[in-house]
Amino acid sequence: MQKLFGNSSSARFVSDRKGNRKPRKQRRLRPLKVILVLVIIVEILYCLAIFSGIPFIVRLRNMYIETAMSTMTHRWLATAFIPGDIIDEVVSRRNAAADAQIGQNSTWTVATTPAGETVTTPVATAPAPTDPEGKERELTPEQEAFFQLFWELDQNSMFAYVDSHPEAVSGGWDKIKINEAGLDDEGTTIRTVMGEQVLAIDAENQLLLLRVAGSAAPGFSYRGVLAVAKDPSRLTLCPSKGIGSYGQHAGSIAEANNGLLAMTGSGFIDEDGGGNGGALAGACMCQGERYGKHFGWMYKRIELHEDNRLYITDAPNSFGEGTTDAVEFWPALIIDGENAIESDTIFTEMNPRACLGQSRREEILMLVIEGRLISSQGADAMECAEILARHDCYQAMNLDGGTSAIMWYDGEYITRCSNTALDEGRYLPNAWIYAAEPVE
Repeated sequence: MQKLFGNSSSARFVSDRKGNRKPRKQRRLRPLKVILVLVIIVEILYCLAIFSGIPFIVRLRNMYIETAMSTMTHRWLATAFIPGDIIDEVVSRRNAAADAQIGQNSTWTVATTPAGETVTTPVATAPAPTDPEGKERELTPEQEAFFQLFWELDQNSMFAYVDSHPEAVSGGWDKIKINEAGLDDEGTTIRTVMGEQVLAIDAENQLLLLRVAGSAAPGFSYRGVLAVAKDPSRLTLCPSKGIGSYGQHAGSIAEANNGLLAMTGSGFIDEDGGGNGGALAGACMCQGERYGKHFGWMYKRIELHEDNRLYITDAPNSFGEGTTDAVEFWPALIIDGENAIESDTIFTEMNPRACLGQSRREEILMLVIEGRLISSQGADAMECAEILARHDCYQAMNLDGGTSAIMWYDGEYITRCSNTALDEGRYLPNAWIYAAEPVE
């Protein structure tokens, strides 16, 4: 009987380190308590994320919803976890922003001084260049012409680079060609007056490539390339050989059209992510040839006219008189020097981006932001507008981004596709090309 009692007792009790005997049931309940605490914490965090009115959290929530809802295949990431009325509110606000852009069309009513000179917006300026002894440099006429063309460059950093790389000016300042823009290159030590790193300078072709990087929201970083093409007469939209049936890589389109630089053009119908770039989305014009059908409500169109200026209009409108090249997408970023996005609470999705613009000086601005990568999650539309505004941008529009966003220069790709398995990016129906000579 004593042995039986001892067995029964050991089955119901367990000794702790001090020899105290505690019921075994308490030990079994501990994991359940931990799980319960974790569930409560998750519920609190969920409620905070979904229902909080704290601006920082609202921005992140809107960003998550817009990112998920911007693609057909990823919408479940929002609809499965977030109440429908909250999603509807974000979508409604986005639609209202699209409505607000209807009728906003560029006119190029550039303000001028009494002497007839173009009024430019204030931009960063650098101090006069100095020599190694700290004395102000006297520029040669050739150097003055160079810095007048590439007004963005910090002159001291440019001279420091040339002092270290005298071969860069062996053919003269008007023949400078520096290219450290490759994916495996680190870029130059030259900076712009805005603080951007210079990747390439092609003085003869009036082309400047800059590294842009930053953070559009806490925890989200981006990197990309801004190309500043000084001669707008060299810009054109070139179709793929099989436009309407199949697309080509941006670099292939450039090489077939005497291109120095290429970036994403029109969007295309991409069912289940398997599109081949053939089925054009929206209307476009390539050197006077029309393709596709106009987009409807909310979409905009950016047109290149015979006067070498970019104009933004509503996509349902007929092509403007004198249009030579055009693509349709949305949203417009800058119209006649004014930000076309009224709030930083819309168009907040972090994505790879492709944007086309033109400065008040009529320079072409081609921007591609890498996204969906560990090193670059992407940027929102407002961040892209701010990057372009630093360069006195007067007209700009967001183009088809995502996996299609890509930039090619001088025989190689200088931005990464968000699908790293695609070294040359996706097949595109057309591409914006900056050619080696003016387009006739």
